[in-house]
Amino acid sequence: MEIKQTSISGLLIIQPKIFIDNRGYFFESYNKSALEQENVIANFIQDNQSLSHKGVLRGLHFQAPPYAQGKLVRVIKGAVYDVAVDIRKKSSTYGKWFGIELTEENNTQFYIPEGFAHGFLTLKDNTIFSYKCTNIYNKSSEGCLLWNDSDLNINWNFDAPIISEKDALGLPLKEFISPF
Repeated sequence: MEIKQTSISGLLIIQPKIFIDNRGYFFESYNKSALEQENVIANFIQDNQSLSHKGVLRGLHFQAPPYAQGKLVRVIKGAVYDVAVDIRKKSSTYGKWFGIELTEENNTQFYIPEGFAHGFLTLKDNTIFSYKCTNIYNKSSEGCLLWNDSDLNINWNFDAPIISEKDALGLPLKEFISPF
């Protein structure tokens, strides 16, 4: 397993070592000690999975303390453009975002610690997205940044994504007061 830092502190790209033979493939999708070697001390307590059609955008979501969540995300089937936005008010990269393509072919994983808003755009029909979370979901602690906020200027490279009513009502960064 190869773990790389991104341009934003705390965000990690994880590339598992894949063993392929005539039967198919095998890889380690989670290794606690490998993450701990990168100073990620995470106790994952909830796994989530979603199925989405091409063009669905989910996000930019976060859970406020005391229900803040770190996430380890990956695509089981299909492809997404995955984005994390730094909402840690004391961070030098506050309001900056990082995006990466996660696909069933590349098996790349993305670790997003607490203090980030997270979202993804599905690039293929019937995309299955999986994420491990460090805390349980709590409706009263959920928050959402506006996915197309001009101050964030995220290039989703998609003109008219399918979004939920909740995501359409996300807050622009300039109106957002970070709980982190």
